[in-house]
Amino acid sequence: MDEITGGGLPRGRPTLISGGPGAGKTLFGLEFLVRGATKYNEPGVFMSFEESIEDLAKNAASLGFDLDRLVADKKLFVDYVHIERSEIAETGEYDLDGLFIRIADAAERVGARRIVLDTIESLFGELPNPGTLRAEIRRLFEWLKQKGLTTVITAERDQPDKLTRHGIEEFVSDCVIVLDHRIREEISTRRLRIVKYRGSTHGTNEYPFLIDDHGISVLPISSLGLDHDAPNKRISSGVARLDSMLGGKGFYQGSSILVTGASGSGKTSITAHFVDAACRRGERCLYLASEESPRQIIRNMRSIGIDLDPWVGKGLLQFHAARPSYWGIEHHLLLVHNYIAHFKPQVVVMDPVTNLTVVGNQNEVRSMLTRLVDFLKTAGITAMFTDLTPGGPVLEATGVDVSSLMDTWLLLETIEVGGERNRVLYVLKSRGMEHSNQIREFQLTGHGLQLLDAYLGPEGVLTGSARLSQEVREKATDTVRLQELERVRRDLERKRQIFDARAAMLRAEFEGEQEKIQQNISESELLQAELVQDSTEMFRSRSAGSSSDEKKGRAKTARVR
Repeated sequence: MDEITGGGLPRGRPTLISGGPGAGKTLFGLEFLVRGATKYNEPGVFMSFEESIEDLAKNAASLGFDLDRLVADKKLFVDYVHIERSEIAETGEYDLDGLFIRIADAAERVGARRIVLDTIESLFGELPNPGTLRAEIRRLFEWLKQKGLTTVITAERDQPDKLTRHGIEEFVSDCVIVLDHRIREEISTRRLRIVKYRGSTHGTNEYPFLIDDHGISVLPISSLGLDHDAPNKRISSGVARLDSMLGGKGFYQGSSILVTGASGSGKTSITAHFVDAACRRGERCLYLASEESPRQIIRNMRSIGIDLDPWVGKGLLQFHAARPSYWGIEHHLLLVHNYIAHFKPQVVVMDPVTNLTVVGNQNEVRSMLTRLVDFLKTAGITAMFTDLTPGGPVLEATGVDVSSLMDTWLLLETIEVGGERNRVLYVLKSRGMEHSNQIREFQLTGHGLQLLDAYLGPEGVLTGSARLSQEVREKATDTVRLQELERVRRDLERKRQIFDARAAMLRAEFEGEQEKIQQNISESELLQAELVQDSTEMFRSRSAGSSSDEKKGRAKTARVR
């Protein structure tokens, strides 16, 4: 409420709360006083002209407010002014001096800063003179402003074209708020609208609000800005091969993931993997279901090898399951806020969001989910939503038109080929990361979801039996090819052996010839050596004979001489 009013109600000035029966006017005033006394140390006065003090205390207890304790602590003063027109006789001019004295006395007792008057019609219900009526209402509002009291005045609205019964109060009020309680298609919804607020910018749309055991909660969409963080940390989807399709690292932390598909396509199995992986990391997970009970989900997921029950026992996983028609669309949003506030999860799963269309039209559901997504992103919570598509040719659409809000969109589809249905998965988008554009078949096995390699056949992507048949044919072809390669290898080995044998034979012949030649060379060298020796000896012998003859010749010559 403080967000859409730009800071709260105008201090020291009157605020008019208008609405029909059951709209929440009295509870609004009570909470205004109780919050002021307990959170801001501003005592208050509640002056009732319709309900007794006992009835007010009981009504306040339904919101968790203990009026008796606040009264005992002198933080609140409750006064009941009984006005019965049949018991009043008019003598002279009508004025509110007595009421002013009573309000001043009550405010002085507790040092009041806030005051609630419930309801103003009781003061002027039978006053015939409109001039006197207008003058006294204006005088009341001016007196309250002079006293510096922040005032909430409730007024009944019995006609849709008028804010109040007299049509005067809204003109002298500084702030006018209209509460509306409507029934549409057997679903109760409450709306709040700020008609005027002097001196302050404020939201002008209709905002849903709720009344529960914690008080009044206003749920605006415009008060949430797009200023949340964008973490770079990545977390696993729980399926390793799906992580590889998402850049090898999985989803961004704090992102919003949408899983769409027809009934039986495997959406809940994807969420179970995601939750199991988060719990294994020690993160708290909040699972909001609207089709199956928690025990049924746990039992069904055991069939694919995922046991969520231990995480429930350890306090890491909390289920909340309820049919959407049990509450209105805004109540669902408030419950999610409350669950998150108490459990403080790091991961939230909503399975499925399509069922919310039972309690609201597409625009209302989209508005609610927009607020929820913004809230989760601001809190840094990673959220996964499942959406049931009707099937048929148009698959890239969602039942509640929220795909543009999501960071990652996984589409699950069942393809009928050859008399059987097989599941495939696409990554339609994943902001800020590289992701696969392949169509991947997956199977739900006793060991979880198994993503298979993309298989392209002559007619395109093959799945199921067609893929198996094509694999068998290609395996047979590969076997024939391997057999042919083996035959060629054997022939080559045989030729290599023949070559080696012939090479060995030629080497042996070569070595034999080489040995003979070497032997002949050796013999030739020996013979040559002997010839050289003989020649040397012969030369020496001849040399010795020549010397003897020469000596004899010289001797003979000498005798002759």
